Amino acid sequence: CPPPPAWPQRHLCRPCHNREKAKGLGKYICQRCHLVIDEQPLMFRSDAYHPDHFNCTHCGKELTAEARELKGELYCLPCHDKMGVPICGACRRPIEGRVVNALGKQWHVEHFVCAKCEKPFLGHRHYEKKGLAYCETHYNQLFGDVCYNCSHVIEGDVVSALNKAWCVSCFSCSTCNSKLTLKNKFVEFDMKPVCKRCYEKFPLELKKRLKKLSELTSRKAQPKAADLNSA
Repeated sequence: CPPPPAWPQRHLCRPCHNREKAKGLGKYICQRCHLVIDEQPLMFRSDAYHPDHFNCTHCGKELTAEARELKGELYCLPCHDKMGVPICGACRRPIEGRVVNALGKQWHVEHFVCAKCEKPFLGHRHYEKKGLAYCETHYNQLFGDVCYNCSHVIEGDVVSALNKAWCVSCFSCSTCNSKLTLKNKFVEFDMKPVCKRCYEKFPLELKKRLKKLSELTSRKAQPKAADLNSA
């Protein structure tokens, strides 16, 4: 058998050798001792380190990978928690600036995003469902009823009338704006509800047309009901 091909040999210094080894293993190199980090690294100022190279700024205990950075200093988790600094629910890092409180957690402004499109809300309204936050567009696409009157997703009770959905506060007479419920008598005019009092003020010819239209709609529905009964 022919001898195996001779691969070119590279001579590397120890730091470069360690970097090549870490790259092959998918691991970090400690920026202090330049050795491969076998366990979870401590990330400090965007660099990776062995945690035991550092001590807590407050109590002096040797740190673990759970240490937190605050204003350029490192603290163990218990000391950090005692300082009352909020932790972002997304990146698990301290929040030093503006805090968003939502979903029972606290967030960096840029990390509080729609669960569907992942765009930050940046102060805009969000909608919650099963522990997740959504922008209005995607909440509506996935779950929501949109109010026929205000075109917003209905967060509370839904009024279903005239084959449409309405916010409770938006379901009102389209003529006098008085609030309506499903217990009130109303008629449909121009695809919107009109209370009985306003309807009585309509011109006689208009009321006749509306009545005729209502009868025609009812007549169209009757054959379907008859077919179902005969079946």
